Amino acid sequence: KKGSLSLSLSLSLSLSLSLSLCVALFKTPAALALNQTQHCKQLEGLVLSQVQLCRSNLELMQSVIQAAREVIKTCRKAFSDMRWNCSSIELAPNFLLDLERGTRESAFVHALSAAAISHTIARACTTGDLPGCSCGPIPGETPGPGYRWGGCADNLNYGLVMGSKFSDAPMKMKKSGSQANKLMHLHNSEVGRQALKASLEMKCKCHGVSGSCSIKTCWRGLQELRDIALDLKNKYLSATKVVHRPMGTRKHLVPKDLDIRPVKETELVYLQSSPDFCMKNEKVGSHGTQDRQCNKTSNGSDSCDLMCCGRGYNPYMDKVVERCHCKYHWCCYVTCKRCERTVERYVCK
Repeated sequence: KKGSLSLSLSLSLSLSLSLSLCVALFKTPAALALNQTQHCKQLEGLVLSQVQLCRSNLELMQSVIQAAREVIKTCRKAFSDMRWNCSSIELAPNFLLDLERGTRESAFVHALSAAAISHTIARACTTGDLPGCSCGPIPGETPGPGYRWGGCADNLNYGLVMGSKFSDAPMKMKKSGSQANKLMHLHNSEVGRQALKASLEMKCKCHGVSGSCSIKTCWRGLQELRDIALDLKNKYLSATKVVHRPMGTRKHLVPKDLDIRPVKETELVYLQSSPDFCMKNEKVGSHGTQDRQCNKTSNGSDSCDLMCCGRGYNPYMDKVVERCHCKYHWCCYVTCKRCERTVERYVCK
């Protein structure tokens, strides 16, 4: 039902709980006020530890909801040029097999969801939207001649601590699916947070007479989520297939084709191979690429040959309205005309 307050899947969908925590929330109505502890009961499907987190951290819930919306938008953008274009994420909480099983697609979305929650919380600290935190700490090292620490750093540590509590809670339940799936999703969520850590960079603002930039005030800030998603997309493309095997007294995830080394903490892992996503087949979680737009001149994954899986494509004419004949007027505005042109586009058969 559209507009449902579903926060996560029922326990029958086992490990999809942690994924839908940051995905199904995008259906939460914007007008929902989360300012009293009893409102946590309106968010269906929460595990006990998440209900407790909600009650004790009400101010965080709007950040989690915002993160859910960012995951939807960012995932679709990052994979717009691929056969699997992340469209199934919008079906939450009723996922198809592409996200229910331990596939590399599921690995990517878990990692992105974990990164997004921590990213949004860290940024909310900076903007003053969360009373429980403030700016990140000033680095201990000296920034260098002409530089000084100032501004308001993104509070990465607070974002990581609180984000992981929300993201990983369902994985730590005893009755939450197979041990292999739990280990896989916990690992991939941590990969997402590691990618978030790696995105922390020095940002500066210039000061000085007539814009001379003689002094730079600097702080540590996170890259945008879209940049982190592209990093995770590269990890998706090089993800490692793993198996759950005994090593010593416990079972661990080890690379299927090279099980002499442990899984790296920076690599995404998956348990089950994905279909090629060429033809629609809901039984295997494939939406197919029929009617998907392709690029006739590209040699990449969005090319008509690869996107259409060799089935061919159909051309169609599309009208594009854009600004043109722009003029600058002193002082200080620009006026433009609106021009219409026709372009040829292509969709897969």
